Amino acid sequence: MPQKTENTQVLIIGAGPSGAVAAALLRQQGRQVLVLERESFPRFSIGESLLPQSMAYIEAAGLLRDVVEAGFQHKNGAAFEWAGDCAQFDFRDQFSPGWSTTYQVQRANFDQILACGAERMGAQVRYGHEVLSVEPGDAPRVLVRSPEGEQYAITADFILDASGFARLLPRLLKLEAPSDLPTRGAIFTHVRDHIPIDGGFDRNKILITTHPQHMDVWFWTIPFSNGCCSLGVVAEPDFLDRYEGSDLARLQTLVEEVPNLRALLKNAEWNVLPARRIMGYSANVSTLCGPGYALLGNAGEFLDPVFSSGVTIAFKSAQLAADCLQRQYAGAPVDWEADYAAPLRLGVDTFRRFVHGWYDGSLQKIIHYPRQQPDIRRMICSILAGYAWDINNPYVNDPNGRRLRTLEELCSPP
Repeated sequence: MPQKTENTQVLIIGAGPSGAVAAALLRQQGRQVLVLERESFPRFSIGESLLPQSMAYIEAAGLLRDVVEAGFQHKNGAAFEWAGDCAQFDFRDQFSPGWSTTYQVQRANFDQILACGAERMGAQVRYGHEVLSVEPGDAPRVLVRSPEGEQYAITADFILDASGFARLLPRLLKLEAPSDLPTRGAIFTHVRDHIPIDGGFDRNKILITTHPQHMDVWFWTIPFSNGCCSLGVVAEPDFLDRYEGSDLARLQTLVEEVPNLRALLKNAEWNVLPARRIMGYSANVSTLCGPGYALLGNAGEFLDPVFSSGVTIAFKSAQLAADCLQRQYAGAPVDWEADYAAPLRLGVDTFRRFVHGWYDGSLQKIIHYPRQQPDIRRMICSILAGYAWDINNPYVNDPNGRRLRTLEELCSPP
């Protein structure tokens, strides 16, 4: 039995981006916030290329100065390379109003900066504390184990699950549901790239490269301000298993098959970080909220890394949850399904249509179409910049995907 029971207003499980921003937003409301993080920070994570939309949530949470002063790599767009054609999207030429630049970040540093910012604003963050069980309800209760092995209980007014890929509440409450995306995997590492300044590579943009023979296999190259790049390949597991050797050897072999990456990384040092892999990352849940709890970011649903949407979705979920809790504490009625889950799904579903379009090839045809209409290009650019909730954009306000399919037909060769 637990030796003691503590109380807090809002308990957040996980100190990653969604947890830290939610904590900072709630502290601005005057809420008592306790954050439990199973790991010690700094710790490695992927999802290193932010989208401009995310900057609005960082600013609203009072964490903008913390991020700006960290010296991360500036980012103003995305470049897509396929069979010798490079299509560049500059986020400063987007349809939606708002931030048009952002950063490419080493997540170990970035996540720690956000968590420290939340602490500076008065949130209590405990590292190395693991949640063992959860009892949802009007006064939800969790059982926790400290780094010393002591077990204790916490009761709260509300729980926000920001546990990311650990997906704590979906596992403990049996909320997991199958994703509508096929199983894919990623192999990735950091390299010291030694790319010449005059080599034609724009470090202000993420580079997405499609394999010349396999349209559903792609690579990310994310430049950092310290002369390193995050480099990864995404494909179905069976495809990755065709290659022999270690994960690093497989990644190097695949890079050699792609002319632009082979040339770009010819002088790279590959010993910066051990290669890592993650398989079957796409996930879904039966519900995003329930009695006394809501799921934030990747704890709810993760789509795919291709459009770097994960952190933006995490921040959006934190903002929506904080808004709902502000109204709830003010005594106003809150329908968490209508006020939190449905608005969050609007943007997630926008990104989902783009992910499906990427892998069936239709979106790649649109991106690489040589005679793009400027207005439509800006609308597509806005979604690539993270403005997936802007219903003034016809390609956001497109629930059945009809407009996107029509555009693909217009961009297809006769």
